[in-house]
Amino acid sequence: MQTELIDDGSEVMTGEAVGLDLRPTGFVLRAAGAIIDFVVYIGLWILVLLGLNSPLLSPLFDDASAAAASIAALVFCVLIVPMAVETATQGKSLGRLAVGTRIVRDDGGSISLRHAFVRALMGLIEIYGTLGGIAAFVALLNSRSKRLGDLLAGTYSQNERPARVVPLDWTMPPELAAWSLTADVARMPDGLSRRIVQFLQQAARLTPASRQRLGAELSREASAWVSPVPIAHPEAFLVAATLVRRQRETKALALRAQRLSELEPVLTGLPRGFPVR
Repeated sequence: MQTELIDDGSEVMTGEAVGLDLRPTGFVLRAAGAIIDFVVYIGLWILVLLGLNSPLLSPLFDDASAAAASIAALVFCVLIVPMAVETATQGKSLGRLAVGTRIVRDDGGSISLRHAFVRALMGLIEIYGTLGGIAAFVALLNSRSKRLGDLLAGTYSQNERPARVVPLDWTMPPELAAWSLTADVARMPDGLSRRIVQFLQQAARLTPASRQRLGAELSREASAWVSPVPIAHPEAFLVAATLVRRQRETKALALRAQRLSELEPVLTGLPRGFPVR
C-alpha cells in the first residue's frame, strides 16, 4: 500500500485514498521528552563511571585503560542503549512514555533498527555535542518539529495523547434556521472544518479581540465553500455551518448503515441449495 503525504503535514493519504489523521508532537513536548531521556542516559553513564572507579574494579585498569573504558561507556549509554530501546519499543523511550509520544516513520509505520541507528548517531552531535542546540534550531524550522536525525532517517514524533474531545452542545442560531434547510456546505474541506470546531470549542477562553479576529478570518475563509452565504454574525455563521455539516454527515452515515443492513441477507447468505458446512 502506497502512501502520500498531504501538504498540511498532519495527514497521510493511503493508496486507497483514505486519509490518516496523524498528529505530530509539538516542540515543547518533544523538548520535555528529550530532556528526560538526556538526564536518564547521562545518569546511566555516571553510574557506569562510578562502577568502573569503585574499589572492586579500579585496580583492574591503568590510566589508559580507564580512559578507554570511560569513552566506551559513554558510547554505550548515549548510542547503543537509545538505539536498542527505540528498536525494542518501536519508537518509545522513558521520556516519550512520560509525555505520550512515539517516533514513527514519515508514513506512520513503526521504525526499524536502521531508523533508530541514524537517529542515535545524529543525536551524539545535535543533542549531546551541543546540549540540544542544533536539534532545537532545526526543529523550530519545520512544521513537524523534526530534528536533524529525523530528517535523515525519515521519521517524526507522533503525539499519542490528543486533546480530549469536547462534545458539541451548540444550538442552531434562530436567524439561520431557514438558511440551514437549503445551505450547501458539502464542499468545505475537512481541515477547515476541524479548525472551525477547535475555534468554537476554545472561543470562551479567548480574549474578545482575538475571538472577534479569528471568527472573522474563519468566516471569510469558510464563505468560499458555502452557498448561499448568509448575512449573520461570523461566529453564528460558523456554528450554523458546523451543525449543518454534522447533521447531514450523521444522516448520510445512518442511511448507509440502513442500506447495508437491508443487503446483509444477500451479502452473507448462501446460494439456493448450497450445503451448510
